[in-house]
Amino acid sequence: MATAPEENKKLSKYLDPKTLTKIGGLDLKARLIVEGYISGQHKSPYHGFSVEFAEHREYSPGDDLKHLDWKVLGKTDRLYIKQYEEETNLRSYILVDTSESMKYASPGNVSKLEYACYIAASLSYLLVRQQDSVGLVLFDNTIKKYVPASSSPAHLRLILHELGQIVPEQRTDTGGIFHDLAERIKRKGLVVILSDLFDDPEKLLFGLQHFRHRRHEVIVFQLLDDFEIKFPFENMTMFEGYEGWKELLCDPRSLRKDYLEEYKGFTEKMKRGCRNNKIDFVEVNTKNPLDVVLSAYLANRLNSKFK
Repeated sequence: MATAPEENKKLSKYLDPKTLTKIGGLDLKARLIVEGYISGQHKSPYHGFSVEFAEHREYSPGDDLKHLDWKVLGKTDRLYIKQYEEETNLRSYILVDTSESMKYASPGNVSKLEYACYIAASLSYLLVRQQDSVGLVLFDNTIKKYVPASSSPAHLRLILHELGQIVPEQRTDTGGIFHDLAERIKRKGLVVILSDLFDDPEKLLFGLQHFRHRRHEVIVFQLLDDFEIKFPFENMTMFEGYEGWKELLCDPRSLRKDYLEEYKGFTEKMKRGCRNNKIDFVEVNTKNPLDVVLSAYLANRLNSKFK
C-alpha cells in the first residue's frame, strides 16, 4: 500500500513548479459568452446577481456537505449537491485523448499522452485557483472516464489521480466522442481538447461544430512529436503500427515528400475549419518546454479576441 508521501509524489507528477510559476500571473478567461460569472472575470449572460437554485450536480469528494440535497438522497440513495446561480462560474471540461497513438515518443522526448497530462493538470490547477470549475474526460473510441466539473480544491486531487491511471491501448473515434459529449455537457462553458487528432478531418470538424452549436467555447491543442512533424528518418526503418495498423518496413526517404504534403494539408484544413468556427487551434510540438507553450498561448489569448 502506497504511503502518503508516495501518493503525494504521484499526484504532483504532472504539476511542474516551473510551469505553474510561469502561468501563475495569467488567467484562462472566456472570450465568448458562456454561462460564467465570478468576480467579473468572465462575460456573463446573466443580468444582475441571483442566489436562486440553479441545478443539481453529483457530489465530489471535498464538496461542502451543507449544500447536500437530503431529499434527493432519501429518494435515490445518491449524493447530489445543490448549485445556485452565484456558483455558476466558468465551467470547463478538459478532454484527453488516451488512444494508442498518443503513447508515441521519439528518443529523448515525453510521449504525447504525458504532455497532454501535463497540460491538463496545469490548466486544472489554474482554473481551480481562479475559482472556476473544471471537469475531466478521458476517451479513445469510448468515454473511459467522465469526472463532472467542480471548483473544489479537493477536486484537483481527483483529476490528478485519474490522469495517473491512464493506459493507452485502443483506437480513437474522436468525432463520435465529440458528438456524445456535446450532448452530455449541458451548461455552456469552455471545452479544452488535448489530442494528436489522428482521425478523419471531416468527422473531427463536424464534432467540433457540435460543441459550437451547443454554444461552448472550444480550444484544440494538437499534440505531435517532433519526428511526426519533420519526418527526419534516413535509413531503412521499421514503423510500428498503432491502433490496428500493421508494421511497415520501408525507405523513409521515398515517403518524406508525400508525408509532409499530407501533414501540411491536414493541418491547414484543421486550422481553417477551426478558424471558421471561432475555435482556437494550437499546434504543440512535444519537444518544446511546457511552460513556454502554455504561457505564450495564455498571454496571446488575453490580448486577442475573435473577429
